[in-house]
Amino acid sequence: MNPLDRSIALGPLGVSLGQLLLALAMVVALIVGAWIGRRRQVSVGDVLFNALLIGVIGARIVFVARYWQSYDTFWSWLDIRDRGFEPLAGLAIAFAYLAWRFWRQPAMRRPLGAAVLSGALAWSMTAGALALMAPRGASLPSIPLADIDGSPVALPTVLQEADRPMVVNLWASWCPPCRREMPMLEQAQQARDDVSFVFVNQGESVDAIETFLQRESLSLDHLYRDPDMTFGREVGAMAMPTTLYYDADGQLVDTHFGELSRATLDRSLERFTP
Repeated sequence: MNPLDRSIALGPLGVSLGQLLLALAMVVALIVGAWIGRRRQVSVGDVLFNALLIGVIGARIVFVARYWQSYDTFWSWLDIRDRGFEPLAGLAIAFAYLAWRFWRQPAMRRPLGAAVLSGALAWSMTAGALALMAPRGASLPSIPLADIDGSPVALPTVLQEADRPMVVNLWASWCPPCRREMPMLEQAQQARDDVSFVFVNQGESVDAIETFLQRESLSLDHLYRDPDMTFGREVGAMAMPTTLYYDADGQLVDTHFGELSRATLDRSLERFTP
Protein backbone atom coordinates (compact mmCIF):
# COMPACT_ATOMS: atom_id res chain seq x y z
CA MET A 1 0.00 0.00 0.00
CA ASN A 2 1.12 3.51 -0.73
CA PRO A 3 2.13 4.86 2.70
CA LEU A 4 0.06 8.01 2.08
CA ASP A 5 -3.04 5.81 1.75
CA ARG A 6 -2.55 4.19 5.14
CA SER A 7 -5.39 5.05 7.46
CA ILE A 8 -5.20 6.27 11.03
CA ALA A 9 -8.07 6.07 13.49
CA LEU A 10 -8.64 9.21 15.55
CA GLY A 11 -11.39 8.16 17.92
CA PRO A 12 -14.50 7.56 15.80
CA LEU A 13 -12.93 9.25 12.78
CA GLY A 14 -10.54 7.84 10.25
CA VAL A 15 -8.10 9.85 8.16
CA SER A 16 -5.39 8.90 5.73
CA LEU A 17 -1.76 9.72 6.34
CA GLY A 18 -1.79 11.76 3.14
CA GLN A 19 -4.52 14.00 4.54
CA LEU A 20 -2.54 14.55 7.73
CA LEU A 21 0.57 15.49 5.77
CA LEU A 22 -1.46 17.90 3.64
CA ALA A 23 -2.75 19.56 6.83
CA LEU A 24 0.84 19.75 8.13
CA ALA A 25 2.00 21.40 4.90
CA MET A 26 -0.82 23.93 5.17
CA VAL A 27 0.13 24.76 8.76
CA VAL A 28 3.77 25.26 7.77
CA ALA A 29 2.73 27.54 4.90
CA LEU A 30 0.51 29.60 7.20
CA ILE A 31 3.25 30.00 9.82
CA VAL A 32 5.89 31.05 7.30
CA GLY A 33 3.48 33.37 5.49
CA ALA A 34 2.41 35.02 8.74
CA TRP A 35 6.01 35.46 9.92
CA ILE A 36 7.26 37.09 6.73
CA GLY A 37 4.01 38.96 6.13
CA ARG A 38 4.10 40.54 9.59
CA ARG A 39 7.38 42.24 8.76
CA ARG A 40 5.79 43.71 5.62
CA GLN A 41 2.36 44.27 7.16
CA VAL A 42 0.78 41.88 4.68
CA SER A 43 -1.53 38.97 5.48
CA VAL A 44 -1.54 35.90 3.22
CA GLY A 45 -3.63 33.52 5.33
CA ASP A 46 -6.87 34.24 3.46
CA VAL A 47 -5.15 33.75 0.12
CA LEU A 48 -3.75 30.38 1.16
CA PHE A 49 -7.11 29.18 2.47
CA ASN A 50 -8.82 30.39 -0.70
CA ALA A 51 -6.27 28.58 -2.86
CA LEU A 52 -6.86 25.36 -0.92
CA LEU A 53 -10.64 25.72 -1.16
CA ILE A 54 -10.61 26.60 -4.86
CA GLY A 55 -8.25 23.70 -5.58
CA VAL A 56 -10.48 21.22 -3.73
CA ILE A 57 -13.63 22.47 -5.45
CA GLY A 58 -11.90 22.39 -8.83
CA ALA A 59 -10.61 18.87 -8.25
CA ARG A 60 -14.15 17.75 -7.40
CA ILE A 61 -15.74 19.45 -10.41
CA VAL A 62 -13.24 17.89 -12.81
CA PHE A 63 -13.78 14.45 -11.27
CA VAL A 64 -17.58 14.71 -11.49
CA ALA A 65 -17.35 15.95 -15.07
CA ARG A 66 -15.22 12.95 -15.96
CA TYR A 67 -17.45 10.35 -14.26
CA TRP A 68 -20.85 12.10 -14.37
CA GLN A 69 -22.55 9.00 -15.81
CA SER A 70 -21.68 7.09 -12.62
CA TYR A 71 -23.65 9.51 -10.43
CA ASP A 72 -27.40 9.05 -10.02
CA THR A 73 -28.44 12.49 -8.75
CA PHE A 74 -27.23 16.06 -8.58
CA TRP A 75 -26.88 15.76 -4.81
CA SER A 76 -24.50 12.84 -5.20
CA TRP A 77 -22.17 15.22 -7.06
CA LEU A 78 -21.86 17.17 -3.83
CA ASP A 79 -21.27 14.15 -1.57
CA ILE A 80 -17.50 14.29 -1.18
CA ARG A 81 -17.48 11.37 1.25
CA ASP A 82 -16.50 9.18 -1.70
CA ARG A 83 -13.22 11.16 -1.98
CA GLY A 84 -13.70 11.58 -5.69
CA PHE A 85 -11.17 14.23 -6.73
CA GLU A 86 -8.69 14.83 -9.53
CA PRO A 87 -5.61 15.99 -7.55
CA LEU A 88 -3.55 17.21 -10.50
CA ALA A 89 -6.44 19.29 -11.81
CA GLY A 90 -7.01 20.76 -8.35
CA LEU A 91 -3.33 21.59 -8.00
CA ALA A 92 -3.28 23.32 -11.38
CA ILE A 93 -6.38 25.37 -10.49
CA ALA A 94 -4.95 26.36 -7.09
CA PHE A 95 -1.68 27.49 -8.64
CA ALA A 96 -3.56 29.44 -11.31
CA TYR A 97 -5.36 31.33 -8.55
CA LEU A 98 -2.07 31.96 -6.71
CA ALA A 99 -0.46 33.21 -9.92
CA TRP A 100 -3.35 35.65 -10.37
CA ARG A 101 -2.87 36.96 -6.82
CA PHE A 102 0.88 37.32 -7.46
CA TRP A 103 0.14 39.42 -10.50
CA ARG A 104 -2.56 41.58 -8.89
CA GLN A 105 -0.84 42.22 -5.54
CA PRO A 106 2.92 42.80 -5.83
CA ALA A 107 3.29 43.54 -2.10
CA MET A 108 2.15 40.02 -1.34
CA ARG A 109 4.60 38.25 -3.60
CA ARG A 110 7.44 37.63 -1.14
CA PRO A 111 5.43 36.33 1.86
CA LEU A 112 3.05 34.38 -0.37
CA GLY A 113 5.88 32.88 -2.39
CA ALA A 114 7.74 31.88 0.78
CA ALA A 115 4.57 30.35 2.23
CA VAL A 116 3.82 28.29 -0.89
CA LEU A 117 7.44 27.15 -1.20
CA SER A 118 7.68 26.14 2.47
CA GLY A 119 4.40 24.23 2.30
CA ALA A 120 5.53 22.43 -0.84
CA LEU A 121 8.86 21.55 0.78
CA ALA A 122 7.12 20.26 3.93
CA TRP A 123 4.89 18.03 1.81
CA SER A 124 7.64 16.75 -0.47
CA MET A 125 10.08 16.02 2.38
CA THR A 126 7.57 14.11 4.52
CA ALA A 127 5.78 12.32 1.68
CA GLY A 128 9.06 11.62 -0.08
CA ALA A 129 10.64 10.14 3.04
CA LEU A 130 7.66 7.84 3.52
CA ALA A 131 7.80 6.78 -0.12
CA LEU A 132 11.48 5.88 0.19
CA MET A 133 10.81 3.80 3.31
CA ALA A 134 7.81 2.01 1.81
CA PRO A 135 8.29 -1.59 0.72
CA ARG A 136 8.20 -2.08 -3.03
CA GLY A 137 5.82 -4.37 -4.84
CA ALA A 138 3.25 -4.97 -2.11
CA SER A 139 1.57 -8.28 -2.77
CA LEU A 140 -1.66 -9.89 -1.60
CA PRO A 141 -1.04 -11.15 1.98
CA SER A 142 -1.38 -14.87 2.60
CA ILE A 143 -2.73 -14.35 6.13
CA PRO A 144 -5.32 -17.07 6.86
CA LEU A 145 -8.94 -15.96 6.86
CA ALA A 146 -12.08 -18.00 7.49
CA ASP A 147 -15.30 -18.37 5.56
CA ILE A 148 -18.68 -18.26 7.28
CA ASP A 149 -18.53 -22.00 7.93
CA GLY A 150 -15.17 -21.63 9.64
CA SER A 151 -13.03 -23.20 6.92
CA PRO A 152 -9.61 -21.57 6.44
CA VAL A 153 -9.08 -19.46 3.33
CA ALA A 154 -6.02 -17.73 1.88
CA LEU A 155 -6.67 -14.96 -0.61
CA PRO A 156 -3.66 -15.78 -2.84
CA THR A 157 -5.27 -19.17 -3.41
CA VAL A 158 -8.59 -17.55 -4.28
CA LEU A 159 -6.78 -15.20 -6.67
CA GLN A 160 -4.91 -18.04 -8.33
CA GLU A 161 -8.07 -20.07 -8.86
CA ALA A 162 -9.96 -17.12 -10.32
CA ASP A 163 -7.02 -15.92 -12.45
CA ARG A 164 -8.33 -12.37 -12.64
CA PRO A 165 -7.90 -9.08 -10.75
CA MET A 166 -9.29 -8.86 -7.25
CA VAL A 167 -11.01 -6.12 -5.27
CA VAL A 168 -10.73 -6.63 -1.50
CA ASN A 169 -13.15 -4.65 0.67
CA LEU A 170 -12.49 -4.45 4.42
CA TRP A 171 -15.69 -3.74 6.30
CA ALA A 172 -17.75 -4.16 9.49
CA SER A 173 -21.49 -4.01 10.09
CA TRP A 174 -21.13 -1.28 12.76
CA CYS A 175 -19.42 1.03 10.21
CA PRO A 176 -21.99 3.43 8.61
CA PRO A 177 -20.03 4.09 5.37
CA CYS A 178 -19.46 0.33 5.02
CA ARG A 179 -23.21 -0.22 5.18
CA ARG A 180 -23.92 2.55 2.67
CA GLU A 181 -21.50 1.25 0.05
CA MET A 182 -22.33 -2.45 0.40
CA PRO A 183 -25.39 -2.56 -1.94
CA MET A 184 -23.37 -0.86 -4.68
CA LEU A 185 -20.55 -3.36 -4.21
CA GLU A 186 -23.03 -6.23 -4.34
CA GLN A 187 -24.30 -4.92 -7.68
CA ALA A 188 -20.75 -4.58 -8.98
CA GLN A 189 -19.96 -8.15 -7.96
CA GLN A 190 -22.98 -9.42 -9.86
CA ALA A 191 -22.29 -7.26 -12.93
CA ARG A 192 -18.55 -7.85 -13.36
CA ASP A 193 -17.25 -11.29 -14.32
CA ASP A 194 -13.76 -10.01 -15.13
CA VAL A 195 -12.95 -8.99 -11.55
CA SER A 196 -13.28 -10.91 -8.28
CA PHE A 197 -14.88 -9.01 -5.40
CA VAL A 198 -13.88 -10.21 -1.94
CA PHE A 199 -15.38 -8.98 1.32
CA VAL A 200 -13.23 -9.34 4.44
CA ASN A 201 -15.14 -8.64 7.66
CA GLN A 202 -13.03 -7.15 10.43
CA GLY A 203 -13.39 -8.70 13.87
CA GLU A 204 -17.09 -9.61 13.99
CA SER A 205 -18.79 -12.86 14.88
CA VAL A 206 -20.61 -15.08 12.42
CA ASP A 207 -23.94 -14.20 14.04
CA ALA A 208 -23.31 -10.46 13.64
CA ILE A 209 -22.40 -10.90 9.98
CA GLU A 210 -25.39 -13.10 9.15
CA THR A 211 -27.79 -10.79 11.00
CA PHE A 212 -26.51 -7.83 8.99
CA LEU A 213 -26.78 -9.66 5.66
CA GLN A 214 -30.35 -10.76 6.39
CA ARG A 215 -31.43 -7.34 7.60
CA GLU A 216 -30.03 -5.64 4.50
CA SER A 217 -31.09 -8.44 2.10
CA LEU A 218 -27.54 -8.79 0.80
CA SER A 219 -26.13 -11.80 -1.02
CA LEU A 220 -22.33 -11.71 -1.26
CA ASP A 221 -19.91 -14.21 -2.71
CA HIS A 222 -16.36 -14.54 -1.37
CA LEU A 223 -17.31 -13.34 2.11
CA TYR A 224 -14.58 -14.07 4.66
CA ARG A 225 -13.79 -13.26 8.27
CA ASP A 226 -10.65 -11.70 9.70
CA PRO A 227 -11.50 -12.31 13.38
CA ASP A 228 -8.33 -10.82 14.86
CA MET A 229 -8.08 -8.10 12.16
CA THR A 230 -4.60 -9.38 11.33
CA PHE A 231 -5.15 -8.91 7.61
CA GLY A 232 -6.31 -5.32 8.17
CA ARG A 233 -3.19 -4.47 10.18
CA GLU A 234 -0.96 -6.11 7.59
CA VAL A 235 -2.29 -3.90 4.79
CA GLY A 236 -2.29 -0.77 6.97
CA ALA A 237 -6.06 -0.32 7.23
CA MET A 238 -6.65 1.02 10.73
CA ALA A 239 -10.10 2.39 9.88
CA MET A 240 -12.92 1.27 7.62
CA PRO A 241 -13.96 0.90 4.96
CA THR A 242 -10.78 0.33 2.99
CA THR A 243 -10.78 -1.13 -0.51
CA LEU A 244 -7.68 -2.68 -2.09
CA TYR A 245 -7.17 -3.44 -5.78
CA TYR A 246 -4.86 -6.28 -6.83
CA ASP A 247 -3.98 -7.29 -10.37
CA ALA A 248 -4.12 -10.90 -11.56
CA ASP A 249 -0.55 -11.42 -10.29
CA GLY A 250 -1.49 -10.37 -6.77
CA GLN A 251 0.28 -6.99 -6.87
CA LEU A 252 -1.40 -4.01 -5.21
CA VAL A 253 -2.21 -1.38 -7.83
CA ASP A 254 -4.61 0.96 -6.05
CA THR A 255 -6.13 1.73 -2.64
CA HIS A 256 -9.23 3.63 -1.60
CA PHE A 257 -9.70 4.61 2.01
CA GLY A 258 -13.22 5.61 2.97
CA GLU A 259 -16.63 5.23 1.39
CA LEU A 260 -16.84 4.28 -2.26
CA SER A 261 -19.28 5.61 -4.81
CA ARG A 262 -19.97 4.10 -8.20
CA ALA A 263 -17.74 6.81 -9.70
CA THR A 264 -14.72 6.15 -7.46
CA LEU A 265 -15.13 2.41 -7.98
CA ASP A 266 -15.30 2.88 -11.76
CA ARG A 267 -12.16 5.02 -11.68
CA SER A 268 -10.16 2.34 -9.86
CA LEU A 269 -11.53 -0.47 -12.02
CA GLU A 270 -10.22 1.34 -15.09
CA ARG A 271 -6.83 -0.09 -14.16
CA PHE A 272 -8.17 -3.53 -15.08
CA THR A 273 -9.66 -2.51 -18.41
CA PRO A 274 -7.59 -3.78 -21.36
